[in-house]
This record gives sequence, C-alpha cells and structure tokens, in this order.
Amino acid sequence: MTHTLTATNAVAVDSRRDTPGVRAMQHEAEAIASAEAAGPATYDLVIRRAHVFDGRQALTGLYDIAVGGTEIASVSAEPLGGRREVDAAGAWVVPGLIDTHVHFYDVRAVSDPDSMRAFEENELPGRLGLFLDHGVTTIKSVGDPTGGILATRAGIAEGTLRGPRLLTTGCGITGRDGHPAATVFSDNPWARERFTGEVDSVQEIRDLVHHLADRKVDAIKLRSEGACAHSGESAYLWQNSAFPDAVELERLPLELLRAGIETGHERGLRVTVHTTQQAAAREAIEAGADGLEHGVTVEPLTDRSLIDLMLERGITYTPTLWIDDAHPDARGNLKKVSQAGVHIALGSDTFSGRGLFGANTLEEAELMVAAGMTPTQVLAAGTSGASRQCARPDLGAVAEGKRADLLVLNADPTSDIGNLRDLSMVIVNGELAVDKR
Repeated sequence: MTHTLTATNAVAVDSRRDTPGVRAMQHEAEAIASAEAAGPATYDLVIRRAHVFDGRQALTGLYDIAVGGTEIASVSAEPLGGRREVDAAGAWVVPGLIDTHVHFYDVRAVSDPDSMRAFEENELPGRLGLFLDHGVTTIKSVGDPTGGILATRAGIAEGTLRGPRLLTTGCGITGRDGHPAATVFSDNPWARERFTGEVDSVQEIRDLVHHLADRKVDAIKLRSEGACAHSGESAYLWQNSAFPDAVELERLPLELLRAGIETGHERGLRVTVHTTQQAAAREAIEAGADGLEHGVTVEPLTDRSLIDLMLERGITYTPTLWIDDAHPDARGNLKKVSQAGVHIALGSDTFSGRGLFGANTLEEAELMVAAGMTPTQVLAAGTSGASRQCARPDLGAVAEGKRADLLVLNADPTSDIGNLRDLSMVIVNGELAVDKR
C-alpha cells in the first residue's frame, strides 16, 4: 500500500522509528503545512490592477506588482497581498526614467572652494529633488567635478541626501585645450581643473582613467572633438551664444582615444565618446567605444556603412536633442539610426541655467517622439535602453528581481509620451519618494 506523507502521519512514523530520513521528511511536511496555513505571500507593497509597460513593451491586461525590500518580487495577473496596497485602478506602472547624460554642478556658480560649498549646501539638494518630482529615478553625470559628484553619490546612497540614484564618470576627459576646458571654463581655471581632465599623452590618459577607476566611477567619458573639425579639415571655431568668444579647438588625437578606451575596458568600465560628426563617430567606434554621446548632429548622416558599423558593434546612440535640436539634421539622424535598429538611450545633456532639472528629461522624450520615434520606443530608450548604456541590468524594467524603481502614471504613456507628466507616484528602491495622489 502507498502512503502519502502529511504533517500528521509524519509524527506517527517518527514515533516508531526516529531516523534522519524520517526527520527530514517530517520537517518538510511541517514547512508545507505552515506555508499553507499562512495563506498567500504578503509583500511590503503591492500596486494592484495596473497596466504595465515593462521596459520594452506594454503587457496585455492588468497586473499586481509586488515589492519586497528594494526589489520587485512579483508581476502577477493574479491578486497579490501586501502589508501596504495601492489600488492603481487601471493606471499605468512603468520603470523609473533614467537620464544618461547630465551635467549637475553649476559651471557658472562654482569657481572656488567657497562657491562650491555654497552650491552643495544651498542648491544641490533642491536640484536632486527635482529629478524625483519628474519621475527620473536614475541620472548619469558625465562631466562634473570628480570629488564633489562622488561625495554626492555617497550621500544619496547613504540616505543623507534625497535624490535619484546617481551614476557618474567623474570629470570628462579631453585633449589639452579641448572642449569644454578651453570653451566653457576658459575664464574659470579653478573649475577647469576639477570639471575636466586634460591630457596630451598616452601615458596621461591611461593614468587618468586608472585614477578614476580607482575612485570607483561608474563609467568613462571621452570627448573626441567637442564639435570641432575632423583631422585634415579646416580649423573649427567653437561658438555658443552663451559665451562671447569663438574658440579654435583641437581634437583628441587618435592614439589617445584608443588608449583611453582600452584602459577603461581593462578596468571593466564602459566608455562612451562625445562626437558630433560622422568621421569622429566612425573613429570612436573603430577605436572600441561602447556608445556615442550626441552621435551625429552637425551634418546629415549619409554614410549607411556607419549605421551598419553601429549595429555590428552594438553601439548605444544618445541623441541629446534637448541641447542639439537646434541643429537641423539632429532629428533626422536620430530617426535614421532608430529605424535601422541601433540601440538608443535617453540623455538630455541637462546643465544648469536652462530649463528645469527633471523637466528637461521629459522634454527630451517629447523631442525624440517629434523626431520620428514612437512613444514605446522612447519609453524603452529611457528605461531598458538607458540601463544597457549604464551597464545596470538591475534597472529599467518591471520584472521580478529588478530594482523597485517605479512610476505610477494616471494615463497611458505608450499612446502619448506627454502622459509622463501626469505622474501619481514615484518609488525608488522600494520606498515611496513622491506621492501626488
């Protein structure tokens, strides 16, 4: 006769013959009985009955999203129980937005230790909060003073500062007298030393990349050109309406570009390169870059083989239309690479003095749609695509095991990207950061 082991008959068996095997079966049966008695799993937070964009696509139907600690514990079509529950009532849950290209410190206000301290005490906390208020749960700084931005990152991680998750490259690396050292910081030598890393030899760029890696930056950013002419062409004069004088720039030499990328990869870091021209973009990709900051903006992208190279190498293209939309070819170039299937990441190039932190990220998303991308493609660029660019697979998705960075929106962003502005809740690391209900 065959017997089914239950919690009850396990005790009877154990009384007749106390062996390790029987005791193990008894413990298993007791655990099963205890779980059955406890009922369905209870999570820290459950957002009930929501439409879901999971980072790549909209899911069909309504779901309960459960959070346990800092992670998403379940995405279920069946009801889930939580110690705290929010009835979404058909609203939308999407991953928190990631802006992969931000300049956080105020380059005009910071010019000595006192002004740096004043900015960090008086301006920095409010600017961090603005990102959260607009649903941006992760930002990547790509050219801020290394010491200051790393301290800010630590403050957010420790909970002494309220803000989005902060990733950083530390200072951006440029050639001697390149952009922005000789442009934005031409009359601010104190900030120039801290916001930029100027190099003029292979050894210098290797040493600087190693220094940044030792300080635990999240990635490396190189500036290939700063929008100046490619090698062999006429000199390029950098001009910007915010600055009075035009500046003739030098490119980062190819051997330095290669050395910077190689060293970053040796240290396990992704390396992205600031480009604006086709020739510079090709040079950066062939040198081993992982992504293009800005891409091709100052001329039409006419070289189909360059797009094919982007696809072959798995390049991430960050269009930064918020800053580059004034160039007549920027939108059309983004449309070409997007339609070809190149990986796109959202990055606004936000900097102090224009617009509003956080709101600029939403404007970037709207400009990307205006350029010809669909709202779903732009949402992916700002979530899963951005997480890829940042080498953070734990971010940018509504899925079990991913970081619980979530937005609750009152309207469908896959039909109208402007609905990102209709924000109800922001959750970061499983904690409620913004509640507009």
